[in-house]
Amino acid sequence: METILLTLTGIFGSLLTWFINNHKAKGAVRASALPSLIVGLFFYLFPNVVSDYLTKHIPLVFIGASFVGMVSINIISKWFYVAISGLIFSIIYLNTGKFFNGFGGALGTTACISVLVAIGLAKIIEHRGIKKKTSLEN
Repeated sequence: METILLTLTGIFGSLLTWFINNHKAKGAVRASALPSLIVGLFFYLFPNVVSDYLTKHIPLVFIGASFVGMVSINIISKWFYVAISGLIFSIIYLNTGKFFNGFGGALGTTACISVLVAIGLAKIIEHRGIKKKTSLEN
């Protein structure tokens, strides 16, 4: 259950930030900072709402996923790919555990990897669509 909640947090955090950044024109930094502050303060003020594990990790996953959502609409134009990127971020976060301990910028690095994978996936899907259309036209 904790894994599902953290995964949903990653998806929601990336989508919310991307929406605020690109559709409400608040800018990437503000779009990331405000929701992250709200989530962080909530779990700081109400630490007993969920388990200690979730109280510690939900704000971290949300902040990292908000880095994913900072991507410009010119780079990732479809919300679906942003959601996939948030999912990838959550999966990497959950499976690396202590691997990034001692490295500065682990959340940002993981977010960058997630966005790059989503961009690559989008390019592959678009390329396959172009290939199919070309073969159908001939």
